[in-house]
Amino acid sequence: MKIHGFQSLTLLDYPGKVACTVFLGGCNFRCPFCQNTGLVLAPEREAVVPMEEVMGVLRKRRGMLDGVCITGGEPTLTSDLREFILRVRELGYLVKLDTNGYRPEVLENLLAEGLLDYVAMDIKSSPENYARVAGLPGLDLQRIRHSVELLMGAGVDYEFRTTVAQGLHTREDIEAIGRWLQGCRRYFLQNYRESEQVMMPVFAGFSREQLENFRRLLLEYIPQVGIRGV
Repeated sequence: MKIHGFQSLTLLDYPGKVACTVFLGGCNFRCPFCQNTGLVLAPEREAVVPMEEVMGVLRKRRGMLDGVCITGGEPTLTSDLREFILRVRELGYLVKLDTNGYRPEVLENLLAEGLLDYVAMDIKSSPENYARVAGLPGLDLQRIRHSVELLMGAGVDYEFRTTVAQGLHTREDIEAIGRWLQGCRRYFLQNYRESEQVMMPVFAGFSREQLENFRRLLLEYIPQVGIRGV
């Protein structure tokens, strides 16, 4: 497995835990607001962190770190993801997976084996606008729905989250997401931020007031709604 980035300490990526983060390459979506363009479009050009370097840090920091976050790109595209997770768990670490949910069969197998402790799934937009915001014409929304249902019924800790940007998301989209995810455990609005790595740097984030309005709307459907990025 090729690791294209390694953050040896994070207090943000795994809620309530001290963790490290591993970045994998490749993605089946082309979200125009993506912050990791290099990992998505040309992972072969990205630097590679040796596996044993990562495992060495994990062995050394047992007792200091709680968990390992696996993100991307889209980690479920990596063929030996399961084997890596097994190695991490053998060292006693919790595992958090970030995913876009488009490979529910991979998610289902990992959940069935009890290999995941926390899953953060990106919800790109309302069902009506999903394909456009994900940058994938012909997107099969049923695959996304399947992953949502898996997480809501699996018993593992999880969150859904949406990166929101002006020009891509409307109040109607947010309300449609709330109706869709009604009864889920927790949901986060993540405000878009400009950076040099954005795939299409033509968007803008929302104001705090606008995000709070979205949050109040979502609380009609979801009991725990947070805001990130402001």
